Amino acid sequence: MRGRLIVFEGVEGCGKTTQLEKLRQWFVESGWFAKLLAQGQLQQLITTREPGGTLLGLAIRQLLMGQTGQEPIQDRAELLLFAADRAQHVEGFLRPHLEQGAMILCDRYTDSTVAYQGYGRGLNLSLIAQLNQLATQGLESDLTLWLDLDVEIGLARSRRRGTLDRIEQSDLAFHQRVQQGFATLAHTYPNRIVRIDASAAEQKVADQIQIVLQQRLADWYRV
Repeated sequence: MRGRLIVFEGVEGCGKTTQLEKLRQWFVESGWFAKLLAQGQLQQLITTREPGGTLLGLAIRQLLMGQTGQEPIQDRAELLLFAADRAQHVEGFLRPHLEQGAMILCDRYTDSTVAYQGYGRGLNLSLIAQLNQLATQGLESDLTLWLDLDVEIGLARSRRRGTLDRIEQSDLAFHQRVQQGFATLAHTYPNRIVRIDASAAEQKVADQIQIVLQQRLADWYRV
């Protein structure tokens, strides 16, 4: 039995974390999880995130998101820290749970590295592809939900939440390049990445996601 990996992606303030939790609640309350559990097609429902999905990852997340004082993190160092977090996450958490039949909802995965470090920072996309391959050993998402939102709206939401983290503090042009990265990825991988209009009201965004997931569940489990 193999579980399913569903990833939430998007620019800062797009609502990934909120929508991930709303989907988790819906999956349980709608009866889908109980049905698939009873049929033996799923065993667990788990949420996680990158960076920070493991104990080692939490330490890496603090380095990546926190303030670095007098020594800024260089772009290639940032890329390698994300890769280290992912390698630990995949080998120590994602793959074992998927092999046990879990459905995993994950806040960010490989597409974020392409969008942020590739398009945003301007690092070599071929190098990033190689690092992602090394870190994941070929583990891809079964479905990626791209919450598409104007970057200025997203950053305004982030500011309302409180202090911005290190990456959120990057200039507007950086975030616009990141958004272009996600748009390019969605165009390149239409079967894996589904665009969700994240500018709608919170429940309407959730409704879009639920429709997409119900279609995929029907395809995956023939129910």
